[in-house]
Amino acid sequence: MGLLPSFRACLAWALLGLVLGTELSLQESLLLKSLGLSTKPSPKTPVPVPSVLWRIFQKRKMLPSTNKDLGDACRVEEFNVPGNIIRVLTDQGHFIHNGQPPRLLCLQKRLYFNLSALEEGERLTMAQLEIKFSHNSYHPSSRGQVFELRLYQAPQMSLRGMPSQGRAPKLLVERSFAQLRKSLLFNLSGVAKDWRTYSRNLGLILEISVSGGEGASAPTSRGLRSLCASIDSFLDTSLLVVTLSQQQCEASRRRRRSVHHPPVVPSNLCKPRRLYISFSEVGWENWIIAPQGYMANYCLGECPFPLTAELNSTNHAILQTMVHSLDPQGTPQPCCVPVRLSPISILYYDNSDNVVLRHYEDMVVDECGCR
Repeated sequence: MGLLPSFRACLAWALLGLVLGTELSLQESLLLKSLGLSTKPSPKTPVPVPSVLWRIFQKRKMLPSTNKDLGDACRVEEFNVPGNIIRVLTDQGHFIHNGQPPRLLCLQKRLYFNLSALEEGERLTMAQLEIKFSHNSYHPSSRGQVFELRLYQAPQMSLRGMPSQGRAPKLLVERSFAQLRKSLLFNLSGVAKDWRTYSRNLGLILEISVSGGEGASAPTSRGLRSLCASIDSFLDTSLLVVTLSQQQCEASRRRRRSVHHPPVVPSNLCKPRRLYISFSEVGWENWIIAPQGYMANYCLGECPFPLTAELNSTNHAILQTMVHSLDPQGTPQPCCVPVRLSPISILYYDNSDNVVLRHYEDMVVDECGCR
């Protein structure tokens, strides 16, 4: 019988932990949803962070905290396009093997980028295809051959994964190169917009072949293999997509105002308090790439009568304080709450293991007030 109270206490604590765990799980789900994620990401094979996203993230990180909300959060200045979300989608396509290659073909690959990660309310403003090689350049043959790159919009595919005979692929890009650079960039904004609005996304077909220059003779089979060997350093392809979440931008513009530096007030009054949030402590370190944490702050303090201008009080709060001084039991005091917040940029893996750089509003408490 002596163990019964302890058992009841343990059971009570267990039930309390279960309730708290459920509440935390619910709050986490709501927060992830507001961040544009269906569930907490769990990247299986994390891809390296593209250098362009690192550069943009570091540039935004170096901005003074007092100016972060003064710039245009709805525009990606690096690409000169509207947007507040940048994703790098990985290629999910495969190489195509058709037996004897036509047109001195060295490489043929189907490219596929899953745009389902984009939310319904996002407006696509830019899509840039990057084709990567591991070498900086490839020297042309002494016989005058050059490389030809062709990019097609894939037609309806048959059951075996090969293009159907009824419809030819649409040529999007055709370029000739005496030297292939380490990274080739192509603007596919129009194609990506069509994928989302009009036509079904069937992907692309990439071909790289060798073409004889003026007066050059056709290479032998052995010579073709030798020429094609120079593009064996083909690495991969990716699609950088910039989108604009209009709802987030409109809310940001409504809240934006000039920076105000509040005067020093006694510590017991309403004001921002320091709070550092570590993503590892909340179990998010495996999918958030950077930052590892940030100074979020919070509001705490009294809103005593009489309220002063230094406490960022509204007329309603001032009247509420007056009524509270007359009837403390019937009317509560105004609360100390955030009245100005600033954004941060977060680099992370989404639910499809894509690398995303997103500008999030209302993440840092800059000013508090009595409301």
